[in-house]
Amino acid sequence: MTQTPLLDAIGDLDDLRALPDAQLPELADQLRAETVSAVSVTGGHLGASLGVVELTVALHHVFDTPRDKIIWDVGHQAYPHKILTGRRDRIRTLRQGGGLSGFTKRSESAFDPFGAAHSSTSISAGLGMAVARDLDGGDNNVICVIGDGAMSAGMAYEAMNNAGAMKSRLIVILNDNDMSIARPVGAMSNYLSRLLSSPGFVHLREIGKRVSAHLPRPIHEAARKIDTYTRGMAIGGTLFEELGFYYLGPIDGHDFDHLLPILRNARNSERKGPILIHVVTQKGKGYAPAEAAPDKYHGVAKFDVVTGTQAKPKAGPPAYTSVFADALCAAADADPKIVAITAAMPTGTGLDRFAKRHPTRCFDVGIAEQHAVTFAAGLACEGYKPFAAIYSTFLQRGYDQIVHDVALQKLPVRFAIDRAGLVGADGPTHAGSFDLGFLGALPGFTIMAPADEAELVHMVATAAAIDDGPSAVRFPRGEGTGVALPAVGEVLPIGKGRILREGTKIALFSLGTRLGECLKAADELGARGYSTTVADARFAKPLDEALLARLAREHEMLITVEEGAMGGFGAFVLHALARNGLLDQGLKIRTLTLPDRFIEHDTPVRMYDEAGLNAAQIVRAALDGFGLEAVVRPLRA
Repeated sequence: MTQTPLLDAIGDLDDLRALPDAQLPELADQLRAETVSAVSVTGGHLGASLGVVELTVALHHVFDTPRDKIIWDVGHQAYPHKILTGRRDRIRTLRQGGGLSGFTKRSESAFDPFGAAHSSTSISAGLGMAVARDLDGGDNNVICVIGDGAMSAGMAYEAMNNAGAMKSRLIVILNDNDMSIARPVGAMSNYLSRLLSSPGFVHLREIGKRVSAHLPRPIHEAARKIDTYTRGMAIGGTLFEELGFYYLGPIDGHDFDHLLPILRNARNSERKGPILIHVVTQKGKGYAPAEAAPDKYHGVAKFDVVTGTQAKPKAGPPAYTSVFADALCAAADADPKIVAITAAMPTGTGLDRFAKRHPTRCFDVGIAEQHAVTFAAGLACEGYKPFAAIYSTFLQRGYDQIVHDVALQKLPVRFAIDRAGLVGADGPTHAGSFDLGFLGALPGFTIMAPADEAELVHMVATAAAIDDGPSAVRFPRGEGTGVALPAVGEVLPIGKGRILREGTKIALFSLGTRLGECLKAADELGARGYSTTVADARFAKPLDEALLARLAREHEMLITVEEGAMGGFGAFVLHALARNGLLDQGLKIRTLTLPDRFIEHDTPVRMYDEAGLNAAQIVRAALDGFGLEAVVRPLRA
């Protein structure tokens, strides 16, 4: 007999909707157990998914999905949703090569109406769908589920402001678990954390409602308005009602007796305009290890279900993120003007270490990358040395501020760009593919990329010393190469690369951590009789044009290698070669970049094989340039 008999009987959502309400708690328990079991095998975002199990069951029980559209903000809480919507048989392929995405994805299922892996997009997308429905004369429901952490982003309020004015029928569910990836910060999150009204207040409100119901209409209406504003002062309703939403809540997101009636009322409401349902949940609900450590179990490796013990990777070199954090701490020890900024990712960027060492000089601004960039610009105006540590894909959100508030004013904001290049299981939504291009287009930017963790230490010191304009250091996710780390970083000469191996026929010009693969490729090319130079650019901008000219003049072929999309380092090299007339003498040149498409999630090694940026593909590019064929080794696990 299986441990999930009721869940096993759910062939499709018609089966779920046919269940009596009384059986839904049992189904939720089994769905939670299946989620824990699946994520123990694959790893992934566990805590957020466990927190919305009852809400997920209730939504699909009440609403006619996929005709009614549920948009999960970020999408990392959607594993139970995937299990219920025809993907249970593939749930143990989650985040694996060729398997299910770790986020919602339109191409994966009709039940995923909007793809998401970055936060705070759901209300904007949902409003667009609701307006499209109205234009078409439709009557389906659109439901956006957004967490309290995601509510710290300005985009959510832009959307709510617009929704309140549009008067389209839209249901927004605020999933308040007082826990985003790190503890939510800012006035709004603190405001929302005072949610569960006191028993005394609830009792007083009920008495007031009963009394006012027997009063004349004008007095009753005045009492209703007083109640609304009293709720607002106590639990936050006024804010949403002033934005044009009809506010309901807070309600217990784990109690079907609370959830079902309110969701049905919202579904059946003929009210014009948006509704906000405030649901209080517990991240990690129902699994003791995740309840005890919601931050630790937000994203997990494979783990033992009984003990909760996560699989530990084999001991290896320190991660680039850790090396960056330690280097920045050391630099800040010596320079009181160095400050650090993160946009709700203190642990992910390593700045939790900085915060412990220099608590008054570390600022977590919430999920607000635009604000983070301009906040850093303001600090730079006053003589401080801000390091804005932001993932490459998240930095995309602050591009206007980078252009207008930083680059145009030549302010020395230092961007520490984590997760540059391909990132493995998180897939294309988190791949740092475009920062070289979008930053390299801006005048006055200094852009560095370390080939190993020792170079990263030097580049942190270099960024701290650059005081006449903006700079960026981009580095990948994962472990370094194991090189010895310098005790103190040295300031590198700006715009100067280095040669690691001298050759005569082929030049490999690398930016970033593909340097190790270039050295392997040089070994293989040398074994085939092709003497190969390997050079490390260190700087994408300003480019070492003297080194580039030497490579172009002294070799038959030049190959650039980078962990970024077209329009980045290779393009900068081509521009410089053309400008200096170095393409006029028959130089063979190839630019190896990420391909012009998004690469789906897999192991990083396999993703770089697919991208053509590992040693075997570099060798093939070189031999192809000479009209020869190369046998490429099979993909590695």
